[in-house]
Amino acid sequence: MNNKYTTWSSLPDTLTAAHISEFLGISRKTVYELFKLSDEHGGIPNFEIGASKRVEKSDLEAWIQAQKQKKVNVPAV
Repeated sequence: MNNKYTTWSSLPDTLTAAHISEFLGISRKTVYELFKLSDEHGGIPNFEIGASKRVEKSDLEAWIQAQKQKKVNVPAV
């Protein structure tokens, strides 16, 4: 796999941790940690195919928007 997943249109409809890691510029370990968290605690929604975890592109987009919204709604200290 030599593709570079750096733009939204370059991502496939069903994503792996490697796709998300490259796209967001975070480690795969961090992606897997986010997979373990529940949606309510900021985790990335995912599903399993055998032992592999996958994410729908639309779910990742919604997750990114939710993270941005959380940042906007944090009161200043």
